[in-house]
This record gives sequence, structure tokens and C-alpha cells, in this order.
Amino acid sequence: MKIAIVHDWLTGMRGGEKCLEVFCELYPQADIFTLIHNKGSLSPLIEKMNIKTSFLQNIPGIKNNYRNYLALYPAAIESFNLKGYDLILSSSHCVAKGIRISDAAMHICYCYTPMRYAWLFFEEYFGNYSPIKKAAIKTLIKYLRKWDLKTNAGVDFFVAISDNIRLRIDDFYGRQAKVIYPPVDTSRFNLSTKDEGYYLIVSALVPYKRVDIAIEAFNRLGKKLIVIGTGNCQNKLKKLAGKNIEFIGWADDNALQKYYRNSRALIFPGEEDFGIVPLEAQACGKPVIAFAKGGATETLTRQTAVFFENQSAQGLIAAINEFEIRKDDFKPETMRENSLRFDRKIFKEKIKNYIEE
Repeated sequence: MKIAIVHDWLTGMRGGEKCLEVFCELYPQADIFTLIHNKGSLSPLIEKMNIKTSFLQNIPGIKNNYRNYLALYPAAIESFNLKGYDLILSSSHCVAKGIRISDAAMHICYCYTPMRYAWLFFEEYFGNYSPIKKAAIKTLIKYLRKWDLKTNAGVDFFVAISDNIRLRIDDFYGRQAKVIYPPVDTSRFNLSTKDEGYYLIVSALVPYKRVDIAIEAFNRLGKKLIVIGTGNCQNKLKKLAGKNIEFIGWADDNALQKYYRNSRALIFPGEEDFGIVPLEAQACGKPVIAFAKGGATETLTRQTAVFFENQSAQGLIAAINEFEIRKDDFKPETMRENSLRFDRKIFKEKIKNYIEE
């Protein structure tokens, strides 16, 4: 059987790439089709696959500015010729599911979310743009929505990463989806009872992650906060932060585990489609203080997290104060046990069985 795996872009190892890694383990002879590939930015397992890129790869400077070419994404993904493939597995949060296929092929889409730019978080992504640029983007969004809906016909089966995303697929596409939670490599993390007194954020520093409300909250509380991650909001957030807030930038797996293990709790202020980071923290035995919306409400429990309903600095402050009162109630073993429900082996078995079925 000839298999194609379609992934939006390959520019680093985040949650979607952890899923892609499992797909590569299951189908090592598959070809990967992607808009652009930043060589050397992925795990060795992905890098050794046969990776085919679109015409976007040839644009000078594209690797650092690929998001500026959103208008070209549909044409780029449709430019691939998948004639002769029997199974197409798209790993999609943007346009990968829009790949053109032959009538003889089966197309299963593992969907991280319907395209955020088109359906959700417009203000979070584009709210700071000038009125003229914003109006132009709104016109583009209308086109993307029409294209996104039209390409649904090419998907035989949707698999959603969470019930939260299953509902979005139903709302925006009018399609049913099976839920299979993404993998958390719990074996990489070890249980810890250490507490060096700091709170931790591990996140891309982009608007919709709402790291800004955490910065405001910790400025007011004066407690120590360590922020791991990079993104286009990095300089702005650093300017807002007080001396009690430290920005680490990117951290490798070993350093990341150390920060998890020595933290008091993880702060998770944004609405995520699923959210692997809280479960990595829990694999180290750490509780989470999370915004009560999105994937976190499916993966965390009242025994492993404190939730806040009001997505603001004041709402987060109230949750931190509640946590400080209750922190002895959170047992590291309970956190670890919760994370094991989403172990990588479970995902691999479930997705393999579903595809074969």
C-alpha cells in the first residue's frame, strides 16, 4: 500500500510534530508532503523520511516568514500530485486536509483544529494590525473559509485531538469525528517532589496563548515566574515584566524537565485545542493552574489542577491564591497517574487500530 502523510509545515518540534513522529513510526515507507521544511529542526525519525515540499520552499527567507504567505497556502497544498497513493493521512491544523487526492484513495484527517485563522482567534492574531491591513485580511479570511469548507469533500474520515475539537469540526464543517487524544511521552519525565518556589510557563510567546495576563498577575503578586519559549511577542512581554519574571527562551528536553521538576506549579493561561504541556508537567508530578476552557478541561481534574473562569490577571491571581492555600492537597503521584492516561503507547495503538479498521 502506498501511503502519503501530509503535514502543514515542518519548522520545529511542537505538539503536532510529536503526533507526526508516531505516524512515521507506523508507516516508515510513507512519503511526507509539506508546505515548507526547515531541515534539521525536526527529530531524526522525521528528518530521515522522504520529505517533499511545495513551491513555497523556494521563496527567499520563507523559513522565518512563512506565516506572511497565508494567501498562498491553498494553492501550495493543492500543487502536490498524489496520484497512485492508496492512503492519505493528513496531520492538519491549517491547510493539510485540503490536499487533492484521487477518487481511489482513502483520506483520513487527524485534525488538531479547523484553521484558526479562518474560524477562531481573529482578534488574537490580527487585532494589533492597522485598519487597512485588517480589512485586507478579513477579505482573505472569507476566501479561506470558502476554500476550507470546499475541501471537506476530500476527507473520508476526521479524527479530532479532543472533544473540544470534535465540537468545532461539527460546528464549522458539519462533519462527525472520532476523538483520539495526542501522545504525551511520559517516559521522558520523572516524578519529582522538589519545589524551588517558582511558577512556570512553557509556551510559544504568541498573542492567543495569553502569557500577557500571567505577566500582569505576577507583576502584581511579586512571586517568581520562569517563562520558557519564544515567539513574536517575546520582546513586548519582556518589557512588561518585572524583575521577578525570568525569560529562558528555548530549552532542550533535558533543561525543560529540570524546570518542570523544580517548579511549584505550571501556569496555563490560554485556551488550547488540547494542551500537551500541562500533561508533561503532570508527568513530573506538578499541579497546573489553568484557564477553564478548551482541552485543559478534558485532560486535567480538580484533583490535579486549579481552574479559573475569568481569563484575566485578576482571575489568575485568585486561582494562584487558592492554590497556595490548597497546595498540600496536590499529591505528585496523583499528577503522574493522570498524565499516564495519555501516554504515547496508548495513542500509537489507538490510531493504528483506527486506521486499519
